[in-house]
Amino acid sequence: MESALKPFRVLAYVVGCMLLALVAAMVVKYGFGNATLVALVGPVHGFVYAVYLLAALNLGLKARWSWPYTLGVLLAGTVPFLSFVIERKVTQRVRERLAPAAA
Repeated sequence: MESALKPFRVLAYVVGCMLLALVAAMVVKYGFGNATLVALVGPVHGFVYAVYLLAALNLGLKARWSWPYTLGVLLAGTVPFLSFVIERKVTQRVRERLAPAAA
């Protein structure tokens, strides 16, 4: 499970940053009429989010999460700042589960 946690953590941060960049690009598009940034950031965020989904699903299966919890973690990459919060909670949850096994 620890091997699945690290990629999830990295991707949660990357997805969060890319989503914030996408929101900024959308402000530029709709506020100033320049769609160039959305055309660049949008596909990159989409690809990174797809990889995040795979990493989160992999961790969820290894950690034996319930489907509603897994779905919540998967959707965290769609709300600005939420992926950062969920990453902390998931990391804490996984480490608490691993602690008795290490002792």
